[in-house]
Amino acid sequence: MNHQPTQSPDQVQDSESVEMSADARYRETARVTIVGAIVDLVLGLAKLIAGYFANSQALIADGIHSISDLATDGMVLYAARKSQHGPDAEHPYGHGRFETIATVGLAVALILVAIGIAYDAISRLFEAQVLPHPGVWALLVAVLSIVSKEWIYHYTMRVARRQRSDMLRANAWHSRTDAFSSVIVLLGVAGTMMGYTYLDALAAVGVALIIAHIGGNLGWKALKELADTAVDERQVDKLRECILGVGGVLDLHLLRTRHTGGHVLVDVHVNVDAAVSISEGHYVSEMVRSRLLEEFEEVTDVTVHIDPEHDDFETMRLTLPMRREFLKRIQAHLDGITEAKAIERFTLHYLAGKIRVELLIPFLEGSDSDSCRLIEQRFRDALLDDPLIESIDVYWH
Repeated sequence: MNHQPTQSPDQVQDSESVEMSADARYRETARVTIVGAIVDLVLGLAKLIAGYFANSQALIADGIHSISDLATDGMVLYAARKSQHGPDAEHPYGHGRFETIATVGLAVALILVAIGIAYDAISRLFEAQVLPHPGVWALLVAVLSIVSKEWIYHYTMRVARRQRSDMLRANAWHSRTDAFSSVIVLLGVAGTMMGYTYLDALAAVGVALIIAHIGGNLGWKALKELADTAVDERQVDKLRECILGVGGVLDLHLLRTRHTGGHVLVDVHVNVDAAVSISEGHYVSEMVRSRLLEEFEEVTDVTVHIDPEHDDFETMRLTLPMRREFLKRIQAHLDGITEAKAIERFTLHYLAGKIRVELLIPFLEGSDSDSCRLIEQRFRDALLDDPLIESIDVYWH
């Protein structure tokens, strides 16, 4: 039984409330990102101007780093806007991967910027006559950058924790790495002012390495997501524990997970008692879905496949006939038994490479317990010689 949880009116209503929540989430994401973008722009321009007039190569590199953060902010806004849209015909799992694709593009851009900065700084190291001599303004702007970016980090991280947003957490840490790079610039400028002229160029190389490291981490994580890498093992264990805690679930297998944007998609096969009805099995699957969505906010889509206990899917798929064909086979076995015409329902259980048969039959006029047992024995004698039939159960009403 495959269960895609997108059908019922209640689920449609849940989807609408999720969309409303997603819209509020986007507005808050946009607000904190725009504030960060304004800070990045002001700091970037201040660093470039101060670096130019104060002759600080490292500060100019850090200014380019801050300006490049505007691309990060733009991608965050675009991805947040796009990824809030729900599933449609072209994107049945939603639009979360737009965020992932944007992250890959951002990572490539950051690495290219880092290569350019490092190449220029290393070239200057071998030309002593062009090594800069930064002034006190470079020092002041570096301090301003450290304070501002640390404030942006804490502001963005508060929103990220409230929303449980990995994208905002990444952007917050990206802001904090700007503060780290400004610390390196501060040390380089201070060292150059004390007469160690090469330190400013070395600091620029350090900034480039930080940018490349950020780009590499962002890109690698995004590529793993595009490759449908599962969530970490500890999270999988928590998901497994939650599923096994649902009443009616005896075991599980094929628990598969993947990321899409900041969300997690879950696909699982659960084992239930082989004797339960289809409706009860469906109810168990719905409980599994509901429990996962309630307890794990990052989980946004759950597909539950119900398996009977001890089933052997490969065996029955290859050897066992479908219901219509098998009922013809049973009728042939029962041909000649008059009471077989009164059978109201056949229930078939496909288990362990064989079929368990249940017969529902009304009490016949004038029958007693002995005659019922005799009829049951006739059914068993007629059917149990069939190698595909494991057992026969007769229910009277």
